[in-house]
Amino acid sequence: MLKPSSHIHGHAPAAALRPSEYTSALIQVLRARAACVRGADALEIGSGSGVVLAALGALGAVSLCGIDIENEAVVSGSLLLRELGYGNAQFHQGDMWRPVAGRRFDMIAANLPHFPMQPQEFAGRLASWSSGGPDGRRLLDAFLKGLPAYLAPGGRAIITHNAFVDLDRSRAMVEHIGLSLRVASSTLLHLPGEKLDLMTPSALCAEEGRSIYRYGPYAFAEMHIVEIGAPGTFTETCAGTFG
Repeated sequence: MLKPSSHIHGHAPAAALRPSEYTSALIQVLRARAACVRGADALEIGSGSGVVLAALGALGAVSLCGIDIENEAVVSGSLLLRELGYGNAQFHQGDMWRPVAGRRFDMIAANLPHFPMQPQEFAGRLASWSSGGPDGRRLLDAFLKGLPAYLAPGGRAIITHNAFVDLDRSRAMVEHIGLSLRVASSTLLHLPGEKLDLMTPSALCAEEGRSIYRYGPYAFAEMHIVEIGAPGTFTETCAGTFG
């Protein structure tokens, strides 16, 4: 089991990589599934600051691997994990699954960019941070299609999923490839007006009043944390050992 150091040295990620409400919700569910993390080979797609991998390490994952398309994220995540004592953590700069071809993982976490908008910087964030293409599903679909080849027997993926990018479509895709999906938690997130203005108009029109709610100048949107695994995975208690 990876052992963290006893103190933190004050590493802070660049503003473009700072954790978000999505990060918090994802970590909360991972902590509730601690027994599923203990002893796991863990992977995060879109590792950003590295804090989700740090949480996985603290929960007892035996190996940690992060992938991000941005070199800044790879550097920041590597520094954070090293400072926390997870010196064996691996980070790869690359596109989605390619850097770990041929490998399988017991726990796969992802907080992918899946906001329906064209690529552009927003609030100091990198252009790759939020944009999921016009329908928000460009990276999400690629993740789901590739998942069966990288998920170990008995393993599961836990990911963020905006309600306004069609959860039913994701469930149908997952079932088509022989896996199962369930919602682990749901929450409402504040959508700043300047971000809402960037949303693909057709997506906003379809989801306003359905998964996006306005109260005067304020808007909120539903977001889910979903679990994906083989059928029957969620009826079993995690043993906390893999191999």
